[in-house]
Amino acid sequence: MSLRTASPALLAALLFGASTPLAKSLTGAVSPILLAGLLYLGSGVGLALVIVARRLWHPPALSSEQLGIPKADWTWLLGAILAGGVAGPGLLMTGLVSTNAASASLLLNVEGVFTAMIAWIVFKENADRQIVLGMIAIVAGGMLLSWQPGSLQLSMGALLIVAACLCWAVDNNLTRKVSSNDALLLACIKGLVAGLCNTALALAQGAALPSPTVLAGAMLVGFAGYGVSLALFVVGLRVLGTARTGAYFSVAPLIGVVISFAIWPEVPSVAFWLAATLMMLGVWLHLRERHEHEHTHEPLDHIHAHRHDEHHQHTHDFPWDGREPHRHRHHHEALVHKHPHYPDLHHRHSH
Repeated sequence: MSLRTASPALLAALLFGASTPLAKSLTGAVSPILLAGLLYLGSGVGLALVIVARRLWHPPALSSEQLGIPKADWTWLLGAILAGGVAGPGLLMTGLVSTNAASASLLLNVEGVFTAMIAWIVFKENADRQIVLGMIAIVAGGMLLSWQPGSLQLSMGALLIVAACLCWAVDNNLTRKVSSNDALLLACIKGLVAGLCNTALALAQGAALPSPTVLAGAMLVGFAGYGVSLALFVVGLRVLGTARTGAYFSVAPLIGVVISFAIWPEVPSVAFWLAATLMMLGVWLHLRERHEHEHTHEPLDHIHAHRHDEHHQHTHDFPWDGREPHRHRHHHEALVHKHPHYPDLHHRHSH
């Protein structure tokens, strides 16, 4: 696997990992549920502006280009929004109140485990030995970082963060079902719906809006750490599948810890460097994966942005200016061939 293929998931991890300690710095100035709402509103509003700017700067390549969400995908999308956009952030922000930023960032590593387990067990996504070993290395790094001598009990705040990770794992697997759609549009819808729900709930419970400075800060953190990060994550789901994208995303806690140390200075321990080594080993194992065998593509009709590559050899029954990539409903004929591949949109077959 090339670094270029993995880069969307790794960049998503970088942005989300940075958002956790930054969100922690805001928890004293605004209620947890309201903060969750503002973070998602920031992502939704910010991405909406990006979408408008994109449409003005780059008009659709095709007169028939479809940018909406198909009706069949709305059930999956709404389930993802409720799990990851409404329940998850509220649980995280509540947990952050009684959990230090470094520990919270490390606990977020559990999301990758939950994501992979659901993908492998429920959705039957393939995983070879190298992918499993890479996930084990990443998880081991997270466990090493979060280990606290003399105590095997998790605080209520930590349990709430783990529950948030489970919600996001469900969200990740449901979002994979709709990942062929425009990533910016998906992330924008999730941000707006989740933001409005959480903000309305917080205000109904008597929460007061923070100062303009805190409000702007929360929405900016949300735009980058939730909005742009989610759009990149959707692209990762599209090209890598759920488990592999989740594994790359699991390095977010390490990034969060580094930023936590910068905000709240602390000398990194030996355990930190060992954990960082394990996590990087896990990423390396994933990057060196080569999955190749003869496989069959069944006939398929769907919509997504594509180029005319070996999987897209079709004609158009409408004017096309030759611009790549472009988006429209297209048909795939049955195809049997052999080449390196991952569980992307066109390789979700059994083994």
